[in-house]
Amino acid sequence: MQKITVLLADDHTVVRQGLRAILEAEEDVEVIGEAETGRQAVQMTKKMLPDVVVMDIAMPLLNGLEATRQIAKEVPSTKVMILSSYSDDEYVRQLTDAGAAGYLVKQTAANDLLNAIREAKKGNAFFSPSISKRLLEQYRQAFLKGEPIKKSGELLTSREMETLQLIAEGKANKQIAAELCISIKTVEKHRQQVMNKLNIHDIAGLTRYAIAKGIIESTVGLRAVCVL
Repeated sequence: MQKITVLLADDHTVVRQGLRAILEAEEDVEVIGEAETGRQAVQMTKKMLPDVVVMDIAMPLLNGLEATRQIAKEVPSTKVMILSSYSDDEYVRQLTDAGAAGYLVKQTAANDLLNAIREAKKGNAFFSPSISKRLLEQYRQAFLKGEPIKKSGELLTSREMETLQLIAEGKANKQIAAELCISIKTVEKHRQQVMNKLNIHDIAGLTRYAIAKGIIESTVGLRAVCVL
């Protein structure tokens, strides 16, 4: 039997350990790696080519949204299944628009996670029951009104999103430049573009925006503000 290979991407060790225990109890699933950041998830996916990546949203250095977008673009054969405590419609729309094969809330049953991974491997979508119900209702209402389903608006480019996250995490321009392998001048350009597009012109405001959008966790943002 050819096993479904899975990469786990979550910045909490205890979560990854729990997921590994659930998945490795199944004969048809093999966990081939674990990533603590979104950037690491992208790098490991390119190298290991897993069938499925189980991805959290709020992770350091590169959030799950941008990691999903990069994986969907650069390694389309790998399917990304979101597993997050965030379940707002906006998150679901953004992640599915970015290329995620499905979306599960962390309170989901183990059977749902296993079914989601198996369906993703087949090329099918899978959502938590509560999310599926909302999505179906949105499509039903749109159909009845003769309106298209609205896609989430993307104000920022992928590079600008990466810059925003690192700023919100309290990184200085020099650190951001080193992390993204770009010049400090380019970082300054991205920073200004982010501020102009969002109409937010201070670091505290950018941090609050990043927290509200699930780009970083609130505890990370609070530490960043304290550092600043």
